[in-house]
Amino acid sequence: MTAELGFLPKPLMISADGLLPSTKLDPRITSTHKYRQIRDSILEIGLIEPLSVSAVDRKTGHHLVLDGHLRLQALKELGIAEVPCLVATDDETFTYNNRLNRLSTIQEHLMIRRAMDRGIPAAKLAKGLCIDVSLLLKKRSLLDGICEEVVEILKDRNFSTEVSPALRRMKPTRQVECAELMVAANSVTASYARALLAATPPELLVSGKKPLRHAALSHEQLARMENEMSNLLTQYKIAEQSHGEDMLNLMLARGYIVKLMDNPRVMRYMQGNHPEILEEFSKIIEMTSIEA
Repeated sequence: MTAELGFLPKPLMISADGLLPSTKLDPRITSTHKYRQIRDSILEIGLIEPLSVSAVDRKTGHHLVLDGHLRLQALKELGIAEVPCLVATDDETFTYNNRLNRLSTIQEHLMIRRAMDRGIPAAKLAKGLCIDVSLLLKKRSLLDGICEEVVEILKDRNFSTEVSPALRRMKPTRQVECAELMVAANSVTASYARALLAATPPELLVSGKKPLRHAALSHEQLARMENEMSNLLTQYKIAEQSHGEDMLNLMLARGYIVKLMDNPRVMRYMQGNHPEILEEFSKIIEMTSIEA
């Protein structure tokens, strides 16, 4: 059995007039920094990422925009008549709109690499993105010296470019440990990465890379920090292993409660004898998902 592609493999050029937004933009959006950044980047270097659109409506001949509303608005403002689009092979617009992830730091890095590999000068690209050239170069070299396992762990995260210098001082096994710790603590930050680097034993550092030791930290404090981080990683691993089974049990429990509350006799009994439990059951039933 082979998986079907969600989109056609190559972008198609579609008239901007044939694209219908799936959401209404706030008129004030055009005055935001983000919008200006998108518009200026298109003006300077063109559109790097195609829009995502639904399959054509055979009655109207229009496509519904699934992702890229700001880009479409900027393209129209710049007077660009045709837009490169990735066309969906089905009409599950609900899925695309609700499961779409915003551009992560690693995705941004890949886009910058792709643009510079096409020959776009760093200065021109930096101007289009409204950032300094020095920051652009940091974003371009974000993954230099970072192992593939860490890239996979952080692929959907947003983090500072200063996280990478700390990680690349470590050997791959330690990089993976620290990435998992930061994700487990929901703190993928430069300060946390530097703290992890300070607690890294010398044998886990890349040869020739000196640890960034803070003068205020004693050997005892570093040892305690390393022990606490090790315990946190162990707890994270245990939670990760049981997560799937726990979610399944929660879904089954919710389904059972829903059926239970559909029974009028059970409802009358709960209302008369255990109203506080009934209130909690009602909250569980109202949940649209386990993650809500």
